[in-house]
Amino acid sequence: MITGATSLTSKQTEQLKKAFTDLSWHEISQQLLSKFLLIIVTFVLFLILLWVGRVIIVHLFQESKKYNVLKNSNRMATVKALVLNIYRYTCYFFLLYAILSEIGVPVGTLIAGAGIFSLALGLGAQSLVSDIVTGFFILLEQQLDVGDTVQIGQIKGTVTALGIRTTQVTSSDGTLNFIPNRNITIVQNLSRNNMVSNVDIRITSKTPLSKVEEIVTQVNKKLVPQIKALQLKPVIVGPVVTPDGALVFRVTITAVSGKQSTVASHFLAAYLKELRTNNIPIAWEGAPNEY
Repeated sequence: MITGATSLTSKQTEQLKKAFTDLSWHEISQQLLSKFLLIIVTFVLFLILLWVGRVIIVHLFQESKKYNVLKNSNRMATVKALVLNIYRYTCYFFLLYAILSEIGVPVGTLIAGAGIFSLALGLGAQSLVSDIVTGFFILLEQQLDVGDTVQIGQIKGTVTALGIRTTQVTSSDGTLNFIPNRNITIVQNLSRNNMVSNVDIRITSKTPLSKVEEIVTQVNKKLVPQIKALQLKPVIVGPVVTPDGALVFRVTITAVSGKQSTVASHFLAAYLKELRTNNIPIAWEGAPNEY
């Protein structure tokens, strides 16, 4: 019986050797090479298609500027970035489909018969769907535009890109933050309205307030016509005690969003210069106020 089993095993081994020997390695290598070349050609065509489509989209948006289709430049930049993003993802999808088809994977059959896999994929893609839906409503409601200065949670900076999945915000130190759209719940957009800044001149109890107001008024008359970013005339509030206990003479400045700090600094420098020229006593930063 052992002899019969050994004989059967030997026959099977010989059949395997014969089948292996009968393989046409030349034809196999030719098929592998042809598939490899086909994949290379597909990649090249994909890159060309991606480049041509990008050029066409950019050209169309440049032409649309002549007809003022989108009057807001930030809105145009946002829509342009979104269209490019969608086009790129679409090209990636067709590239993957083409490569799988070329190597013999029945993509259509897999998609049609992947019941359990589709369910698992759907559960795993809930966050992706949430990102896309949230991003759609952000664009629809025009909460953000490329170029806007925003505060999203703890992140403050300039919006550099709006995608269907993430929003990119560049902080003042150059850090590029990728924020999933589903995490964007409260948005503080600092670019939609004029911004108000307080210009505080630290004073003491001995500072003549009437003289300070007179000098501030003179400086305002001189600077207001020169600063285009200023939206309203400076408002003289007068002496105010800040939350940290400092006594200041306050002037409010209303300027174009993003320019308020520069404008306020310009006015403060002019105020201090004139006050010192006229020997008006003011307090320096860090010194205790005299009440």
